[in-house]
This record gives sequence, structure tokens and C-alpha cells, in this order.
Amino acid sequence: MLDDYRRSFGEAYEAVVRTIRQHGEFPTGRLAKSTLSIVEKLRRESIRLSQMQDIAGCRVVVADVVQQELFVTSLRTIFPGASVIDRRDKPSYGYRAVHIIAEIAGKPVEIQVRTAVQHLWAELSEKSSDVIDPTIKYGGGTAEWRDILTRSSETVAAYEELETRASKAVAVYEVMVAAHEKCKKRAVELLEQHLPDHEVQEIRVLLEDSTREMAWLEQEHQGLREEMVRARNVNADLLAWTISWLDKLLRFAKVM
Repeated sequence: MLDDYRRSFGEAYEAVVRTIRQHGEFPTGRLAKSTLSIVEKLRRESIRLSQMQDIAGCRVVVADVVQQELFVTSLRTIFPGASVIDRRDKPSYGYRAVHIIAEIAGKPVEIQVRTAVQHLWAELSEKSSDVIDPTIKYGGGTAEWRDILTRSSETVAAYEELETRASKAVAVYEVMVAAHEKCKKRAVELLEQHLPDHEVQEIRVLLEDSTREMAWLEQEHQGLREEMVRARNVNADLLAWTISWLDKLLRFAKVM
């Protein structure tokens, strides 16, 4: 009976995946949770079967938080009435992502939207559960390993804050560049009108000041881009290294 129920989500799942693909993304996922996973979640969270919103689900991984925001907004338009669970503000045992619950013919389908770094962290959590303790994903395991996951999640959050700041800075920079170009164009037009010498000098001074400010702004912008690359690489490299280490530990345990 439970197996029939989980299989009944098939059409809704396929409809969601097909719709997302039509909008240029290619989700991965599962038709439905296994019967064992459903039973374990019902026991763990003390909920009814009808309350489960992730029996069927798919996942989309995007580049960064800016793209994440854009795609979440797009999904809310594609699936009117869909609910949004933002686990970036309130992480679940360190897990950060945005979940959209779309309902198709009365069947909820979960769409996980993760950034590349959020996805790496989630893989680390999954691998930790495989190698160290199956309960780690839900707040179990040793205090030491829980602390590692919590701190790495906080580092990801700090990086995402930097991404958001960088996005706003880029928007300001682009406005300033456009304004500077207009200023230069207008200055050329005025200088062609044979203005008095003192007015010509004033225009030239203003133009020189604007050029210096733009040069300074470009340096700041470049510095922020470099800081972003460094921060992303540090996060990604550390998470990937830890996952690799857990993989080796798992293979060693199987040999033994």
C-alpha cells in the first residue's frame, strides 16, 4: 500500500521536471523516496504521511546566490501558489538551500535549489552520514563532527554574504561606468562649442576628476572580484578535500 502511494507521485514528478527543462535547467532527482526512507522520516519527525512534502523531488544546482535568487523567483512564477522554504536563513543542522514545494494534481513535489558551494556542503553531510554516523544529517553524531559541519556551514554563509555584497557593488559600478561615459560624451560636445577659456578649464577638471574616480573604482572592483575568487576556492577546496578524505576512509573500512 505504501509502495503504491509513493509511486502515485510519478506523473507529478515528471511534469515538474519537464517544465523546469523547458525553462533551460536540467534537474536531477528521484521519482520518489524509498519505502524505508519514508518510514524513517515518519518516525524521526512524528508526522503523518499526508504531511510529507518531499516524497518526490528534484534538484537544481546553480552557480551562486544571485542565480539562486533569480531561479527561485522564476520557479514561483512557473508554479503559482508554490511554497518556499528558505534554509539559508534557518539552516537545518547546517544544511543551506532553498526548497520550492510545487503541487501538481494534489501531489507535492519538492524542488531543491542549491548553489555550487551549498551543494558541496550537502555532499559533505551525506558522506559524513555514510562514513561516520547515519544520524549526522539530523543533528546526531559526535559533538566534534557536528561542530565541523556547523563551522563549515557558517563559512559558506559568510561567503554567500560576500557574493551578495559583490552583486550590489557590481550594479553600482555598472551605473557609475554608464554615467562616466555620458559625462565624457557631453564634455566633448561642450568643448566643441568654443566656450570661454575658464569654462573649458572647468569642464576639463571635472572630466579629469571623474576619470580618476573611475580608475579608483575599477581597482576596488577588481580587488573585490579577486577576493570572491579566493573565498570561493577556499570553501570549495576545503569541502572537496574533506569529502575525498571521507571517501578514502570508507574504502579503507570496506577493505578491513
